[in-house]
Amino acid sequence: MTPKPRLTIVIPAFNEEKTIAAVLTRLFECVPTLFEVLIVDDASRDGTAERCRAFAEHEPRVRVLSHRQNQGKTAALKTAFEQTRGDIIVIQDADMEYDPQEIPELIEPIVAGKADVCLGSRFLVRKAGRVLYFRHFLANKFLTFFSNILTDLNLTDIETGYKAARGVIFRSMVIESRGFGFEIEFVAKCRKIGARIYEVPISYYGRTYEEGKKIGVKDGIDALWYILKFNLLRSKAASFRSEPQLRR
Repeated sequence: MTPKPRLTIVIPAFNEEKTIAAVLTRLFECVPTLFEVLIVDDASRDGTAERCRAFAEHEPRVRVLSHRQNQGKTAALKTAFEQTRGDIIVIQDADMEYDPQEIPELIEPIVAGKADVCLGSRFLVRKAGRVLYFRHFLANKFLTFFSNILTDLNLTDIETGYKAARGVIFRSMVIESRGFGFEIEFVAKCRKIGARIYEVPISYYGRTYEEGKKIGVKDGIDALWYILKFNLLRSKAASFRSEPQLRR
């Protein structure tokens, strides 16, 4: 990493025309030193792509990539990672559930040379958090517990969408999951290379299904399979194109 690491933000977006412009504006307000922002429009049926391109016309650090067919969040991330150039990459949702103001705190352990991966936890220290579905809370706790058994980690929030890591990790990882499966796959594979993983408390401004939330029961069932698959059935060699060289 360079003394002043280049920061890349990756945004997967599907039908987020109501919030995407606000997210981008907030990003550049809160993190003015951004190196680049990559948005992947996952075949949105609304005006998401148009709003992204309009923003990119006056902000050259924004690049818009597109899928012709909807492939899900993980596929959008995979498309973006292949195009990134930053030393640190942060995944930012397009729906304002996570506040870009907290990105400097999220990446601080990596910038300081203490961490290779930082996960934003909605439960580590309770910050601002919208009160929503109890069943989602229970499902997350169960999946986190099950994942921790196999990884021997003490994570508090396996399903967090706010992730930061050294760019080399994202770019070299072989991504196999679908839908929202990347959350599980990422942790399992980072564990295999001995990445130093930190959790950082974050706020969470969740949405209801009526407001556009997309994750469902099938995603939870898929997560159980992914926990088994990527922890027990994938070797380190099969998880990365080449093992990332992580400085200590």
